[in-house]
Amino acid sequence: MLNKRGAGVLLHISSMPSDYGVGVFDSNIKEFIDRIADMGFTYWQVLPFNPLDDANSPYCSPSAFAGNYLFIDPVGLKNMRLISEDDVKENIYSGSPYTADYEFAAEKRLATLKKAFLNINDDLAKEIKAFELDNPWLTDYSVFMAVKEAEGMKPWWEWDKKHSHYFDCIKDIYSYEEAAAFWKFVQYIFFRQWFELKDYANKKGIAVIGDMPIYVAMDSVDVWSNLPMFLIDEKTLKVEKVAGVPPDYFSENGQLWGNPIYDWEAMEKDNYSWWISRLGNALKTYDTVRIDHFRAFASYWQVPADSDTAKVGEWVDGPKMKLFDKVFEAYPDAPIIAEDLGVFGEDVVKLLEDTGFPGMKVVQFGFEPNSDSSHMPHNSVQNSINYVGTHDNNTILGWLWEASESERRFALDYAGFTGDNWGEGGYYSPSCRRIIETVWKSSSNVAIVALQDMCGFGSDARMNIPGVPEKNWCFRTTMDTIRSIDSEYFKKINSLYRRMYPVFGK
Repeated sequence: MLNKRGAGVLLHISSMPSDYGVGVFDSNIKEFIDRIADMGFTYWQVLPFNPLDDANSPYCSPSAFAGNYLFIDPVGLKNMRLISEDDVKENIYSGSPYTADYEFAAEKRLATLKKAFLNINDDLAKEIKAFELDNPWLTDYSVFMAVKEAEGMKPWWEWDKKHSHYFDCIKDIYSYEEAAAFWKFVQYIFFRQWFELKDYANKKGIAVIGDMPIYVAMDSVDVWSNLPMFLIDEKTLKVEKVAGVPPDYFSENGQLWGNPIYDWEAMEKDNYSWWISRLGNALKTYDTVRIDHFRAFASYWQVPADSDTAKVGEWVDGPKMKLFDKVFEAYPDAPIIAEDLGVFGEDVVKLLEDTGFPGMKVVQFGFEPNSDSSHMPHNSVQNSINYVGTHDNNTILGWLWEASESERRFALDYAGFTGDNWGEGGYYSPSCRRIIETVWKSSSNVAIVALQDMCGFGSDARMNIPGVPEKNWCFRTTMDTIRSIDSEYFKKINSLYRRMYPVFGK
């Protein structure tokens, strides 16, 4: 996997068509899979499946292992005889099909799941228990969520002292048994529905590329239950340094993420067991996994916790190959993609070489008129994943509109576009097609296009603007839109540029 020419589509679950405010694991996804398989695509890339933070970002989650219950299909619950048709109708959303409504979906889905939980039988209870035994992370997560509900959803460091210290709380696990059982049920349903879809995709010749944020949220079960593995004062429960990145392409002030920093020395003494478990879970959930901000394994930007921006900070050495030597012991052929974008250094180059993981190229970053960027398709190496744009980028049409005249002219010339109608959007946008084709021609083994760029959408369809907390992650599409994509065009370029090799073999 990843070592043959292929092509993929980037579209997250939340953006999928559905009747329920956000995309869910339903028949719409199966039709999407059918259509991209028919076009000759071999990969489908998603964003992290983890539960969301208050800004609806999947990159700062209360759990690095759990799944987002908003994606659970109500019809699937009805088919299991856990809810009624009327309960399904309670989840139906009457707002715009083009915008994700997370607040609506969370309220309705949680209420529906609580109804469903009351109707489980002994056989299902046994399946849930077996699921817990196969997923040791589930016990801590379910207790964390049960206590969080009892504490009014406050962050764990504001809980009563008997709860905020994990070892004191976990000793009293039976006090939360019933509430914790609900959260175990939710995760069982999530993964049951997902693995059915993943199996469907694989049988159609589509491999799923998942996504893993390198950091975890401070208010997460991962920090609460593994406090010694983070640079946090165990008495005051305060952090002195937090994660971020210095000023870059996306932000002149850098990005102040605020995540706690790993205590890599403590993790090394523990043989990186938490990371081995996390990667194992991801490699089971997906067929291959992209690690976001991979460069922090080489060195990471550490910012004082009281800083207002990420401008002030320092580079600190990461674990480098000490971690990945352990990873390869556990998973010798781990299919991992390294998100190596942003501020670069020789230590990142060396870590990529030592691991052998493919890095990333983004064509928008290459359109600098006076440079010979490594992101330009002619400079691509085979062992790389080449993107028309990621979830953090503008759409290609949006980028063309917002670029300077010199950048736009260079991009159009490079892509071989000679007309004067570069601003035309839609499924047959000539300028978007030429730029997609330059990525498809590259030497990179895998080329990825976001659904928005397949449709020639403008910047209003952008998924995320890094460093801006509001109005992100809201893009949704409809099945009519997916059905309207020019499948013959994508089938043609996938064949023409030899990107139709089956991932799983046929």
